[in-house]
Amino acid sequence: MSYQHIPLDRFSDTFSATTGNETVEGQIVSVSDEFFAEAFHLLLQEPALSLKGQFGPKGALYSGWETRRHNPAYDWCIIRLGTTGTITGFDVDTSHFNGNEAPQVSIDVLHGSPLEEPQVDDARWTEVLPKVDLGPNSRHLFTITESHPVNYVKLNMYPDGGIARFRVYGHVSPVVPSDESEIFDLAHVFAGGRVEFTSDQHFGIGANLIVPGRGKNMGGGWETKRSRTKGHKDWVIIKLGVPGVLEHVEVDTHHFKGNFPESCEVHGLCTENSIGWKVHEDREEDWTLILPRTKLGPHRQHYFQFENVEGKIYSHVKVTIHPDGGLQRVRIMGRKSGTKRPNVEGATRTLAPATIPQSTQATPALFPSTKTVPVLPLTPEGFAPFGKVMQGYTDPYAVPKGTMITPANGGTARKFHKLSLVESSYSAEVRASCGISVYRCQPCQDITRDGYLELKVLERHPFTNQAFIPMGPGAGEGIRDPGLEYLVVVAQNGADNRPDLGTLRAFVASAAQGIAYHTAIWHQPMTVLGKEMDFACVETQIGDGSIADCEIVEFTEKEIVRLRMATTWDP
Repeated sequence: MSYQHIPLDRFSDTFSATTGNETVEGQIVSVSDEFFAEAFHLLLQEPALSLKGQFGPKGALYSGWETRRHNPAYDWCIIRLGTTGTITGFDVDTSHFNGNEAPQVSIDVLHGSPLEEPQVDDARWTEVLPKVDLGPNSRHLFTITESHPVNYVKLNMYPDGGIARFRVYGHVSPVVPSDESEIFDLAHVFAGGRVEFTSDQHFGIGANLIVPGRGKNMGGGWETKRSRTKGHKDWVIIKLGVPGVLEHVEVDTHHFKGNFPESCEVHGLCTENSIGWKVHEDREEDWTLILPRTKLGPHRQHYFQFENVEGKIYSHVKVTIHPDGGLQRVRIMGRKSGTKRPNVEGATRTLAPATIPQSTQATPALFPSTKTVPVLPLTPEGFAPFGKVMQGYTDPYAVPKGTMITPANGGTARKFHKLSLVESSYSAEVRASCGISVYRCQPCQDITRDGYLELKVLERHPFTNQAFIPMGPGAGEGIRDPGLEYLVVVAQNGADNRPDLGTLRAFVASAAQGIAYHTAIWHQPMTVLGKEMDFACVETQIGDGSIADCEIVEFTEKEIVRLRMATTWDP
């Protein structure tokens, strides 16, 4: 099989997805020898560090794989890739091995069961990189003719020595659900997602955004350099594994505490063309805004429902951060379209979102006009347009920016100040008063077996905000085993003085989170899941049962809204 040695300065132009390192769940299966340094180092995400001058009981320490001297044959290491894919190249890195580096390597591949452990003499091994020379303390990049789909690699080292890191590059064989109704991450590397462009990746590469897990430190994510220009922004363009109908996005700032972006936005487009983003004129009019600019917080998973996605198919998303900073992961949740995209002509039209051809037969379950809203985990940022989230934080650096934190109770407590204020705009003559009530709520019984709940009523309090704070278990008149979750469904007021269903959002809150609805925000009456719960409620009321205290709207047969409880497909 032919190969080519690639200069290091052409790395970013040559390689994209890696299927071999620990970020995509690659694993060492077996190894001939690892006397001086263990083979697991080969797959570590971070670059090899110099351990010069440090010694252990067996000799000098190295961040890499190092075998004994004087091997009469060769050493080998068998690696199970994170997923099946075709291979296009390798990075064999001998950083800090100088005088003890591996002089030569070759590489074999095979496809087998992900549960097996192929032996070194397995007849299925196929050579894809012949014996090549290596040098000390340097990275060696090789491209090969694209292989057949494989999930095991055997790295052969002649005759012995050390290698610091090993990377396998290629194209993932996509794994997607067969059921077109299943919600899954269309951007995930295992689904065939690819990061096609990043404006900057000074501290962490954009390809990290779509790999499994949440990263073990900031180095596992995408991080840009600091900007000094007003209005600066950075962005990443992701090609989805399959075109699909999008639902919501997860933006994870895990480990980014003082360097998370101030805000983000997401755009989408649909195209069948292969686009060279470095030379393509990235015109704003080609993209459809599907998540307006939204504030982010430190060190947490954020969940935001998309806009402008109903009945549309997208093949690419552009995630923009303002002004700079780091994200750990981006998950683009939706379902595969199951519809061949229409052919359109012209540059701009080709980049527009494709619409799904409408069937002449209505689906009975969705007739006459059904809106489905995903129930997403509650976060302060996601809930911000509707109210406040009240909770404690173990990590003080994960607290929303601007929150005052002080010691309390002689140092035995930590106080998070004024997470919500009490608001009231009643006129003085109605003599409204603020108080604390307790609601004992029975669990919802109307969730269908496939995880849907029909929304039937919303209410609002025109002149006051309203806070609900879960109360824990207790003896006597308390609930000994209360529920752990409750639903929070909210909407802005519309032009007709009814709930604006375009702004309807649904969240699942934990018993560790209290909420405060902004004044006049439409919301579902308290709905608890699984078991009964007690809530302390802080509100201002006249107390006469009038519409000034609580206005209620019931949905008609023409306004069918279903809440989809969180169920996603996992490959």
